[in-house]
Amino acid sequence: MAQGATDQSNVETADPEESSPNMIVYRKIEDIITRMQDDKAGGVPIRTVKSFLSKIPSVVTGTDIVQWLMKNLSIEDPVEAIHMGSLISAQGYIFPISDHVLTLKDDGTFYRFQAPYFWPSNCWEPENTDYAIYLCKRTMQNKARLELADYEAENLARLQRAFARKWEFIFMQAEAQVKIDRKKDKTERKILDSQERAFWDVHRPVPGCVNTTEMDIRKCRRMKNPQKVKKSVYGVTEDSQSQSPVHMPSQPIRKTTKEDFRKQITFLNVQIDRHCLKMSKVAESKEPSQQRVKRWGFSIDEVLKDPVGRDLFLRFLESEFSSENLRFWLAVQDLKRQPLQDVATRVEEIWQEFLAPGAQSPINLDSHSYERTSQNVQDPGRYTFEDAQEHIYKLMKSDSYARFLRSNTYQDLLLAKKKPENEQGRRTSLEKFTRSVGKSLAGKRLTGLMQSS
Repeated sequence: MAQGATDQSNVETADPEESSPNMIVYRKIEDIITRMQDDKAGGVPIRTVKSFLSKIPSVVTGTDIVQWLMKNLSIEDPVEAIHMGSLISAQGYIFPISDHVLTLKDDGTFYRFQAPYFWPSNCWEPENTDYAIYLCKRTMQNKARLELADYEAENLARLQRAFARKWEFIFMQAEAQVKIDRKKDKTERKILDSQERAFWDVHRPVPGCVNTTEMDIRKCRRMKNPQKVKKSVYGVTEDSQSQSPVHMPSQPIRKTTKEDFRKQITFLNVQIDRHCLKMSKVAESKEPSQQRVKRWGFSIDEVLKDPVGRDLFLRFLESEFSSENLRFWLAVQDLKRQPLQDVATRVEEIWQEFLAPGAQSPINLDSHSYERTSQNVQDPGRYTFEDAQEHIYKLMKSDSYARFLRSNTYQDLLLAKKKPENEQGRRTSLEKFTRSVGKSLAGKRLTGLMQSS
């Protein structure tokens, strides 16, 4: 009896969440992150980088993370290390300081470690009111550094409509948090702002990205076992006797058919779609906003990562008969994402199209890059054309991109986005003036009628 009471107390004190599939993954990742931040054990070097007129505190580069993963986790293929780092980043343990998409890149992109307070294993599932307070707080802070993205502005407007009755309370909460944040050191505040932003990038991701915190293996198993299994106070199923090896009835084992796999795939697709935010209307529309068009003028990277800007840049290059440069750059980018068994075939296709003697779309390379690329083709890999791609990128950045910004194609689109806003402002002011004049005339008529009566 005493033994039974002891077992019962152990069952009651055991944390069921610790055995959940998500929590097991979190603990393994946290072990890697702890080792990665340990300087004494050869962790990733964390440093403060000086930039123009400012400093970027507590950052590491994507290259350093990839090299550490390859060295300490016995990973030979860099692509596998990047994939591992991207999985860790998708859970929010490391994040890029200047991008909402949580992926790892093997370059000089700056990343920062998430504070343990914001780790998924230590966090509850945040509510929409928390998200509304965060977005409202962002609008009160430094707009140059913490300006809302298009999808965040849409989410804020949607939440404001949903919580219209208690928006005053949300606004007061955001205002109180801003006052507390302003008392903190500037460097500390900058780090905390980026960590809080990364936390919401995990729980309210960019449109098109999966919310990794909501996908649970146990949810997927409900399709196979829809009936609930009752448990006793001792943590064992009530029909445990029938599940004993001695009393186990002999049942024929049915092979998994293609139809079963189709049902599983359909179920998982439904789960993923249900947990994803809907695609932003701004992201869906092929007509870019003025903010997106302006961002294209910041750097060529902004043009290349925006699908609409990339298509517009390609059409401009076609008009100048130099589209092969961008097509080659895109082909090499696609090569880096190809399965290993298809890499050699794709390398040969790119070589024949752009670099081989008598190629259909020859690109202009210097002799050093061409020689290095010719040697790399003998042993094809995902980074065979790295030197050639870098040369073409610099060529587009210094020559084609500058002409694109001066072209009528870009300037007309930039002006076209400004005109509707100006016209809308004039229309609004005209409506206000007409309404005020109408009210004054109606007031005068009412006064005249009262005096005549």
